[in-house]
Amino acid sequence: MELKQLYTFLMASETLNFTKTAQMLNYAQSSVTAQIKALEREFETPLFDRLGKRLILTEGGHKFRSYAQSIVNLSEEAKKTISNSQETMTIKIGAQESQCTYRLPHLLKEFKQKYPLVRLVFKPAHSDKKAAQDLKEGTLDVAFITDREEEHHNIQTETLLEEKLLLVTSPEHPLSKASIIETSDLQNETLLLTESGCSYRTLFEKELLLYGVSLTNAIEFLSIEAIKKCAAANLGIALLPEMTIRREIENGDLQSLSWNASLPPLITKMAFHENKWLSPILHDFRNMTTDYFQRKENFC
Repeated sequence: MELKQLYTFLMASETLNFTKTAQMLNYAQSSVTAQIKALEREFETPLFDRLGKRLILTEGGHKFRSYAQSIVNLSEEAKKTISNSQETMTIKIGAQESQCTYRLPHLLKEFKQKYPLVRLVFKPAHSDKKAAQDLKEGTLDVAFITDREEEHHNIQTETLLEEKLLLVTSPEHPLSKASIIETSDLQNETLLLTESGCSYRTLFEKELLLYGVSLTNAIEFLSIEAIKKCAAANLGIALLPEMTIRREIENGDLQSLSWNASLPPLITKMAFHENKWLSPILHDFRNMTTDYFQRKENFC
């Protein structure tokens, strides 16, 4: 049993998706599968049930998870204790897929170049509410959230960026020819949605509800990439942050619709627990993040 296998197992137990686990840890998916199978052979029991495309922790997996976390914690404690050449630590970051994929990679590259011994661990935050709860419980050090209105008790936030939400579909879709789209025009359209709890899905649902548009003809996805592919294949209409679809619009794979809705911009915030002690390295991560988001060329 190797530590990297434990890290992989713990991430997989969070994402319940080997593909996402591979992306988060920068592994090939085959490597993630091999590491999990190696653990299962060693324990002679399955850690996950593979139910079609779904992945679920078995009873053995749930029991092993606490031991794996304890071993990892002890390993991190040992590293901090014996390291005298450079401070080492782990920063646990919560972020939605859109941030992990489109906003943070270059920032994290800059940070790792400055602090090569600091370990960065991503935990998927499927909703801002879940990210806030993880900050309160101490399972996250920092989170990137997009809440507009809800105030989270004991959570301190810093606004980083505002950007537009765009309604998009295939250039072949009949509504792509319309000069203006009314919300009522979406009544009979297939809507391609992110997971429930996602901040911009919530904004979308509120706008639709305001005009009596139902969600009976909707498809929910775990992946923004899947939504974009389906929209480009003329399977429906999606509301996504501009950062996630800029390239597809420029390439002509997707078309932005002129929607008359007055949706507020999507606001990205960096969040910490207000009582969280920021080590010098975590404090520098905060400063580097603020500086990175202020450099407009990163988001053109």
